[in-house]
Amino acid sequence: MRIVSSAPTRIDLAGGTIDIWPLYLFHDGASTLNAAISLRAHVEVESRADEVIELRSIDTNRTVRAAAWRDLNGDSDLALLALLARYYRLASATLSTRGESPAGAGIAGSSALTIAVCGALARWTSAPADAEHLLQIAMNVECQTIRVPTGVQDYRPALYGGIAAIELGVSGIRRVGLDVDPRELERRIVLAYTGAPRNSGTNNWEITKRHTDGDRHTYDCFERIRDTAAAMRAALERGDWDEVGRQIAIEWDNRKRLAPGVTTTTIDALIARAEAAGATAAKVCGAGGGGCLFCYGPPHAHDAIAAALAAGGARLLDYRIDAEGLRVG
Repeated sequence: MRIVSSAPTRIDLAGGTIDIWPLYLFHDGASTLNAAISLRAHVEVESRADEVIELRSIDTNRTVRAAAWRDLNGDSDLALLALLARYYRLASATLSTRGESPAGAGIAGSSALTIAVCGALARWTSAPADAEHLLQIAMNVECQTIRVPTGVQDYRPALYGGIAAIELGVSGIRRVGLDVDPRELERRIVLAYTGAPRNSGTNNWEITKRHTDGDRHTYDCFERIRDTAAAMRAALERGDWDEVGRQIAIEWDNRKRLAPGVTTTTIDALIARAEAAGATAAKVCGAGGGGCLFCYGPPHAHDAIAAALAAGGARLLDYRIDAEGLRVG
């Protein structure tokens, strides 16, 4: 018996960090915007002749074996896979994973992997596989793995694909697909890996604590993040591409106000190169401090922006906006 699954990573356009509970509860109208991309996380589950559970990360060349699911825990060398295998009570199987995105890229590779594993193991064990159940398990197990609260946005592009707003409020989390031509957005965005994994330039747990402790500067940063996401959504929906770029630039400014460590001298130099080649905006993906950044500009400048980033030592990532989310077969 064999099951394979995959899920897309994402570019976060606006609203990052406000998606961590309970931060969004203090900012009415909070939302995030993201686009699923074709750099996927892949999972394969194969049956074994013995009763052993084998977990394999092809990317890191690490393997964990256990005689039973009860022997797996968060102290494992592959903690995320171990906790997922434990939850689903995997038995007599090899679970293998690999990703198409660089390690520490900041494009939600771990969340895409978690959704892909949940989809595969739910099918393998005949466990509930409805969307809300998968989202809940993915978020909770990843939280157990990293041992701090997780945001809610990254699991949605992995599960559903496409370009969407994630609306955050008292009544819950609501994903709204946006009527945006994905090709038009692709023509304006160059995605590149800076050459260094993200180094937690944004410490989300420290930010969460500052916010809940009543720090006014942090609160005001999140108000700006909330307003920018709303303005960018409106611009995307009406196809005002110049305004989208302006809001991306404002989002990057918001991000640096919230956590100055989100940028580095390398990132600043790459953005300067891209701007000299015609980019009108840029921002890092995810927590920053390394990982990926994307540069935004008019379609005619796309190739020049890409060349400038490559000349600066960045690794260009070939991607498409992916309309399809989780695949299990």
